Amino acid sequence: MEQINGTTKVYMILGQPIAHTLSPAMYNAAFTALGYNGVYVACAVPENGLAEAVQGIRALGIRGGNVTIPFKEKIIPYLDGITPEAKLIGAVNTFYWEQDKLIGTNTDGAGFLTALQKVEPDALKLPGAVILGAGGAARAVAVALALSGLKEIYIVNRDKGRAANLVETLTALGCFAQVLDWESPSLAEIISRIPLLINTTPLGMAPFYQGLPPLDYNLLSSRHLVADLIYKPAETLLLQKARAQGARIMNGLGMLLEQGVLSFRLWSGQEAPTTVMEKELGRWL
Repeated sequence: MEQINGTTKVYMILGQPIAHTLSPAMYNAAFTALGYNGVYVACAVPENGLAEAVQGIRALGIRGGNVTIPFKEKIIPYLDGITPEAKLIGAVNTFYWEQDKLIGTNTDGAGFLTALQKVEPDALKLPGAVILGAGGAARAVAVALALSGLKEIYIVNRDKGRAANLVETLTALGCFAQVLDWESPSLAEIISRIPLLINTTPLGMAPFYQGLPPLDYNLLSSRHLVADLIYKPAETLLLQKARAQGARIMNGLGMLLEQGVLSFRLWSGQEAPTTVMEKELGRWL
């Protein structure tokens, strides 16, 4: 704290809920390792307070930051522009200044792909993926997979309109995509055939640990890789169920790290100390 002074650059994450986030620990460890005069804080924003929060970012000279649930899509109208990646995804997870313009981009998709390929180097050779959810995180992951050549993506979501919009985007990218709901008769066959299952919903996230997607977990086997974008708890009920069936599992810590590395570069113009950031995340978990 002795290093915080009148020239300290301030960064933040906006979300609700936000108490669970490990982003401050990760980024502040990076700033310390590089001797960079910066500090990163978490800001809980009321759902109807986003416009005022962005005004505050402008007024206070906040240098950059992240956006999480439920603001990844809602923040776009309040920014001066978004990158082509964010436009394609339809969601923003990172904001930064480009001259005097507040710009939004999305590093979630690229971060997820990097983390996924560390667990499964041949992930993009798999026949497809089943994605639970159709929000901003789902869009980032699905678009990244489609752009990387995955042939089939199934979106499981109760809000079929939102899911249909994502399917339209994926189809335009040359991927076969289809909307399913949780009760769809074909879901069991698809999960049996497609070995990659990705949860992008907040079910199971702290503080609501008991959340569990309504799936038939007997369909999972050692063929499957089940990824959950949640990292707190480190092993959600979904991942516990999957592991019990012999599936390989992956939580959201790797994605958090990899998207953070990309965001850090945008804000600071420096290469992120990845090892330091990864070690700090592991220490907190």
